[in-house]
Amino acid sequence: MKNRIRKIITGCAILVSHIAAITAQESRPNILFIAVDDLRTELGCYGVDQIITPNIDRLASKGTVFKRAYCQQAVCSPSRTSLMTGLRPDKTKVYDLHTHFRSTIPDAITIPQYFKRHGYYTRGFGKIYHGLLDDPLSWSEQTDILKKLKLKVVSEENSQFIASNIGTTIAEAEKNRSKGLSTKSPPAYVCNNLPDSLQGDGKLAYQTVKLLKDPKMKESPFFLAVGFRKPHLPFIAPKKYWDYYNPEKIDKANNPFYPKNVPEIALTSWGELRRYQDIPQKGPLSAEQAKKLKHGYYACVSMIDSFVGMLMNTLEEQGLAENTIVILWGDHGWKLGEHNMWCKHTNFEIDTNAPLICYSPNQKKNGTQTNALVEFVDIFPTLCELAGLPIPEQLQGKSFVPLLDQPGKKWKEAVFSQFPRPGGIMGYSMRTDRYRFNLWFDKEKNVIAKELYDHKIDPEENENVVNDLKYKTLLKRYSMALLDQIEEYKK
Repeated sequence: MKNRIRKIITGCAILVSHIAAITAQESRPNILFIAVDDLRTELGCYGVDQIITPNIDRLASKGTVFKRAYCQQAVCSPSRTSLMTGLRPDKTKVYDLHTHFRSTIPDAITIPQYFKRHGYYTRGFGKIYHGLLDDPLSWSEQTDILKKLKLKVVSEENSQFIASNIGTTIAEAEKNRSKGLSTKSPPAYVCNNLPDSLQGDGKLAYQTVKLLKDPKMKESPFFLAVGFRKPHLPFIAPKKYWDYYNPEKIDKANNPFYPKNVPEIALTSWGELRRYQDIPQKGPLSAEQAKKLKHGYYACVSMIDSFVGMLMNTLEEQGLAENTIVILWGDHGWKLGEHNMWCKHTNFEIDTNAPLICYSPNQKKNGTQTNALVEFVDIFPTLCELAGLPIPEQLQGKSFVPLLDQPGKKWKEAVFSQFPRPGGIMGYSMRTDRYRFNLWFDKEKNVIAKELYDHKIDPEENENVVNDLKYKTLLKRYSMALLDQIEEYKK
């Protein structure tokens, strides 16, 4: 009799535990994870009136705008790899566009992979990782890219096999694509008359809307990642978006010159843009070219804003908005003539600072902005905390959930980025509340260049004041702090 009672009690306990687990899973929030390629902090919600982004601004009015969010490396694959794994580039060993992180850290856990382990349906559309460098282990259903590559995933245990499989297929494709464009290269900007549904990102938006309307999306919590490819080059958008802007009112950059006293290693020749039609192989652009490029960039931003609006509207129409966290981020900044350069690939503020907007249905304050320093490695732990999941110990970021309700809260003293140069050179950047401090190392780990920019008097980073004696004590302290962090993040 006692054994029977004990079995009944044990069975009831298991049933209660099972019901509690199901209830917890059903109550967990959905996540809409929106990535936008090469997006600057030139948006209406960032105080730039010239840019027309009503839908992103609408998201910002519900959530929190992080005005000082920084990527870990200002180029697509390293930035996205770092964000998706919660690990810094020196940990992932991904510094270029060809290395797949499964070949360097095969046992890494990505954000969607972690959420999938906790009962989420995970799906990715568009560019989440870099180009063909997608990750089979992240998704409940494979992306279109992985389907085209015909990669078969048996289990997480064979991640090393997956890495070698992907590494060969994808790396070769990426290398071939990045060798440079011939005389048949496409133009850098195109104004067309195609409807939104036939634009590359438009097809992506419609595909995402279709999934959100599927009844199965209400059966379990979902992690839905959508990666828009524009405003990445080439700047292609329908005429209606070009017509949002008067070209006569599009001015050149405020600082179309190299920073004073800048070391050459800190600069780029913006080869990414020079691969396109009618762009000079050397030297500056004409004033007309610069204006057309900026116009095309703005048109693409407004087009993507329209597609973001489609997603937000669908969430509301399907009754999903009240239980869906929405996070929108750009993988890094982008130069439109600032510092006499274009594209990204530097440690300057214009490239490392990128948009980050987060909305949680449970946040107490809506439509806030914060000047707190945050990093993209902080996104992984933040989403875990918002979803009520334990935060993995190996992550190198810090959840910024407290900032959603206390945007003025004292936060990080510094954030860190880095960028490599040929020959084993690496530049590390430390951004504090007032300063940006950069150290450049050769392959023997010797310091070969230094930069210091005082944002209180020089927010555009137009003069490197590293040789100004009044900063001598600060430089010594910052050098020690940056060196300590470099070693810490490699562990």
